[in-house]
Amino acid sequence: MNTIQTIKKAVYLVVGFIFLGLGVVGIILPLLPTTPFLLLASVCFIRGSEKFDIWFKGTSLYKNHVEEFIKTRSMTLKRKLIITLFATSVIAASFVLVDYLGVRILLVMLVLYIYYYFTYKIKTIR
Repeated sequence: MNTIQTIKKAVYLVVGFIFLGLGVVGIILPLLPTTPFLLLASVCFIRGSEKFDIWFKGTSLYKNHVEEFIKTRSMTLKRKLIITLFATSVIAASFVLVDYLGVRILLVMLVLYIYYYFTYKIKTIR
């Protein structure tokens, strides 16, 4: 394995642990969505290290928050609302801080896509 691949894998692992930390904080703070951060952590661990991927998939965090979503591609309405509202608030803050019309248009399109995706692509568990 060359140096660039080693660096990429290390970066994926570091970012994976950052997302894992944010996911854990999301369990404690209900306004911070847990599932997306743990999904991102899983993706980073898959690309960073087979060892850490296997470890993460064996944790209760993965089994309780990610595994069901990956199998069923569905979420509770409450979880969908928390995620979309959190994402919308972060994007709204960016919208206020950015002064370029093109970027603002992209941010509005991103919010619309998020609502479309969570409404039509992810099933709602009753």
